This record gives sequence, C-alpha cells and structure tokens, in this order.
Amino acid sequence: MRPSAQYTESVTTVDTAKPTLSEVARRAGVGRSSAARVLGNYGSVSAHTRERVLAAARELGYETNELARSMSTGVTMTLGVVVADIANPFFAGVLRGIADAAREAGYGTVLVNTDEDEAREDEAVRLLMGKQVDGIVIAPAGGAAADPNPLRTAQLRGVPIVQIDRTLAGLEADAVVMDNRHAARDATELLIAAGHRRIALVWGPARLGRQTVTPSSLERWATTTELTSVGERFLGYRAALDAADLELDPAIVMTGEQSIAGVRAFVRTVLATPRPPTAFIATELDAVIGVLEEVHAAGLRVPADMSIVGFDDSPWASVFDPPITTVRQPVQRLGEHAARRLIERISGAGGEPFVDHLASELIDRGSIAAPRG
Repeated sequence: MRPSAQYTESVTTVDTAKPTLSEVARRAGVGRSSAARVLGNYGSVSAHTRERVLAAARELGYETNELARSMSTGVTMTLGVVVADIANPFFAGVLRGIADAAREAGYGTVLVNTDEDEAREDEAVRLLMGKQVDGIVIAPAGGAAADPNPLRTAQLRGVPIVQIDRTLAGLEADAVVMDNRHAARDATELLIAAGHRRIALVWGPARLGRQTVTPSSLERWATTTELTSVGERFLGYRAALDAADLELDPAIVMTGEQSIAGVRAFVRTVLATPRPPTAFIATELDAVIGVLEEVHAAGLRVPADMSIVGFDDSPWASVFDPPITTVRQPVQRLGEHAARRLIERISGAGGEPFVDHLASELIDRGSIAAPRG
C-alpha cells in the first residue's frame, strides 16, 4: 500500500567529514604550506596571512592534528610538571602559576605527582619523555642522595629542565626557589626579639631519623646531604641563633617522620623535658597544624604560654584565634617564573644555568608574645 504524503519521511544528509588543511588554505586564498605554518605555529608568515588562515579555520571548524604537528615540527607545545605533593597548598599555588604562564604562551601542561618518592620521580621523568614534552618543571624529591641521571638524560635529548622550590645536587639546570634561609632567619630573629631563647624547629631532616643528632651532624646534613628548602630553613634558623649567641640544641630540632602525627609526637616529647621550648617555628603547613594540635592538647595557650611562627601562609591563619604569624611565600609567582624561564629555554635562550631567589614576606600577627615568666 502506498503511503500518503503526510507520512512521507525525508532524510537530511549531514556532512560529518572534518575540514582538511587544504580546504582551509583554499578558503584563505593561500598556499597549503603557509596555512600549515600558521596552524602549526612554526616558521614565519605575514600578519595578514595569519589572520586570513585563522579566520578560515574558525569558519570551517578546523582542529589542528596535534600528533601530526608534533611529528612534523618536533614541538608538542606541552610542558611537563613534576611536583612532590599536589595536595599541599604550596604546590597548588605553584601549579596555578605554571598553568597560567604556560597558557599565556600557548602551552599545555602534563602533571605528575611523586609523593616525595625518588623512584616515582624517575618514573615521572620517563613518562614525560615518552609524551615528548618540550620541557620539564620539577620539584626534586631528594637532595644530593638522589640520582640526577634521568633528568640528565632528558637534557641530553634536548629537553630543558627548570627546578622549582628546591635544587638537586649534581644537576646543571636553572632553578626558581624561595629565599628560605633569609625567611627562616627573619622568623627566628622575631622570636628572639620577643625574648625567646628556647626555640624549637619543626620540621628538620627526615633522613637522620631517630639517631643521636649533634649540631655538627645537622650542619653536615644541611650543607652537603640535602640542599633543599628544609635544609636552607635550618641554616637560617642556625644563623639567627649564632648571631644572638644562643646554643643550638639538637633535641629541639625535629628529625624523623615528616607528618602531622610525627610533629605531634615530637612536640609531646619536647614539652615533657626539663627545659621545654617556649616557641616553635613550623616550616610547613602540616607542621603548623601538628604544633597547634599538640599545644592545645597540652592545655597551653597561644601566645600566652607558647609562641608560634609558621610557613606557607593560609587564609585560616588570619582568622584563627589568635591569628598566626606566618612567612608568606609568593607561590603563584614562583610557578610563573619557572614556566617562563622554561619557555625561554625551549625557545633557544642560552647562557649558564642560574638560580632565581624570590623573597618571602613575614606577616606578624598575634601568635608571638614574651615567654611566660
């Protein structure tokens, strides 16, 4: 039976084929090679040609084949980023700076987390090399004890490296770090000026564990074993004590497990000694939390019974009761500087590797008072 007209179906054919580079070139009225240079972001073309090609690509809905472009140019427009702990607000701020600067320059980012594990760091570098990133920003997981060979291999293959937050001994590469030594010295001097003479440092070297620690072993660790942010902060703390002619007591420098639980165990131990500290310098956000938790558990008040200075300023530090004095680090600017320096190296900038030190700011709030009694 023949269907009536009202039931007649019509079929619309949709062209799902993706527009090609040749079609973009024809629409723009330029040669295929000129269109390829514009869309591949390599070589040189006139501003007028670039505008015509980009306009044609938008009109046709053309999308660049990134794999094909990278194979033809050797450039992926991608930065690899290796950090120690993405859950740490410090690295979250650094990553924001890297991503913003990379995006501004037309680069994407690939992030890998190491949890401060050197084996994972080696895997991360190999992964990023397999992804053919154009350069790597890395917060090294270890100091002189770590193996820089995977990063050296990347350099030998023409992949620039920029270190961030800490440096790896034996690796000739640019670095962007905080001026941790001066920051820790300023924090210690602030407590000394308030009258404190027993100032505990939380945290110090994890690698020394629970072994017997001496001033000389601490100095040796900080200057030759791990040239990291933690070591630099110890050196600033030590310099302030020396300048005030105060004794460095290894018993009140935390070693061992670097965690909130480890901090609480250390604070509990030193508070029970005949000569407990009257102030704490907490060099990480988790260290600040651990100190506050254990001080409160001991029934002590801040700052009436115990003074505290923390690192890595956080929004809650200003609204805590009392507000916590902290060292504020320009973490986003740290990431921006590192990404821009890496892009300069990718673009062919020469010269010897250099270390860029960024200054921090000591925010004096309400967690410091004269020692009790």
